[in-house]
Amino acid sequence: MENVNRPWPALWSLVIGFFMILIDTTIVSVANPRIMEGLDTDINAVIWVTSAYLLAYAVPLLITGRLGDRFGPKRLYLSGLVVFTLASLWCGLSGNVQMLIAARVLQGLGAALMTPQTMAVITRIFPPDRRGAAMGLWGATAGVATLVGPILGGVLVDGFGWEWIFFINVPIGIVGFILAWRLVPSLTTHPHRFDIPGVVLSAVGLFLLVFGLQEGETYNWGTITGPVTVWGLIISGIVVLALFVGWQAVNKGEPLLPLGLFKDRNFSLANIGITTVGFTVTAFGLPLIFYYQMVRGMTPTQSALMMVPMALISGGLAPLVGRIIDRVNPKYITSTGLLLMAVALFWNSALMHPDTPVWLFLLPSAVLGFANAGIWAPLSSTATRNLPPRQAGAGAGVYNTTRQMGAVLGSAAIAVLMQARLAAELPAAPGGTPGSGGEAGGQLPPALHDGFSTAMGQSIMLPAAVIVLGAAVALFFARPKAVQGWGGQQPAAGQDAEATTR
Repeated sequence: MENVNRPWPALWSLVIGFFMILIDTTIVSVANPRIMEGLDTDINAVIWVTSAYLLAYAVPLLITGRLGDRFGPKRLYLSGLVVFTLASLWCGLSGNVQMLIAARVLQGLGAALMTPQTMAVITRIFPPDRRGAAMGLWGATAGVATLVGPILGGVLVDGFGWEWIFFINVPIGIVGFILAWRLVPSLTTHPHRFDIPGVVLSAVGLFLLVFGLQEGETYNWGTITGPVTVWGLIISGIVVLALFVGWQAVNKGEPLLPLGLFKDRNFSLANIGITTVGFTVTAFGLPLIFYYQMVRGMTPTQSALMMVPMALISGGLAPLVGRIIDRVNPKYITSTGLLLMAVALFWNSALMHPDTPVWLFLLPSAVLGFANAGIWAPLSSTATRNLPPRQAGAGAGVYNTTRQMGAVLGSAAIAVLMQARLAAELPAAPGGTPGSGGEAGGQLPPALHDGFSTAMGQSIMLPAAVIVLGAAVALFFARPKAVQGWGGQQPAAGQDAEATTR
């Protein structure tokens, strides 16, 4: 094994790719109007530019995590980075929206190959008592990307055109590949027999469920085509996933999802917690950004700048939190961070009126920064601390899958709630849609400001309530135990699964 005793350079090289993936989940939303104009398409097609990426990203995560165990996380990470970078070039060169959607699917597959490997490498090259600091850097990356994505998107779109939000990934991908190739160790692979029925059941079940949730609002939660309905897809997805879990329980060979992972209380609870975080982080931005742009008349870049306190505080504190959680019980930091996020969102809800001074929104944004710093690293460290090395990829795949599922649920739920509250608060607006009456200059007529603000303030209470549930779950974390057999080396063969399971 190479460079195992130099884990930090390896992690920094992985952070480049992770940062690029995170930016790409937020940067496109700023460019949607320009993409519509440039490719002469409609809003439904443009929504698919993001939906296709999220769908291709979420569905394969369980499988790509296990592939990392079998073929090595470095090899899978580099392969995913190549796919992602080439797909980004294709996105920028797309001449119509259909080609762009196809390129975004390929981009999502590349991201799915990369994401579990980042956590798997951290789990395998950092001993458990030093893993918190590594996860702190991971959390800081998430915080900074939250700021950089929308602002960078606005600058690139305004200065060079929407294509450059994709072209920018090409030089970053090349640099990231060279660094990861040189610095990330080629970790020992573990022989696995692939659970083909499990692969098929998990992929089909996740596709049906994620597609149904993601596209429910597009089809008004009704018929998609012929006998196929949104709820039919969702229920079918749940049934297929139940069959998948049942098969994993009775499979005497090597299941795709080792259910024994969930015997560790912290792993199980951390997956519930990250689901609530994925839900909330995805959901709260939509009503807030709509309020900033439709009521307060901000540009996309100006509305993104309202997140500066959150990103700066989160990025600055996350490494410090990472060092602290190696020495204290992370449940107190996690639960406090989750509660602070709920406080910030309820505070935003209370401020969302047409005449609220804009600077007041910077205060809950700062609270969100403290919250973010206390969430990402402690949660991921708690989830992965006791994972045996041969199951690091599987555990990372599960963790990232639940995060993405939470994000899809949050996206679907907030869209439904926003539509319902707008219909109630703006009965005169046709269809109760956010854009009703606001096409000129992107801002609503003043007569609609009060009702629209009320609807957005009510909508943001949903993610606030969900994150309170996450805080309650975090209170039940068990104090992590010291794990033997680490210190820069892998546990001896035959010991990894026993010494670190509980």
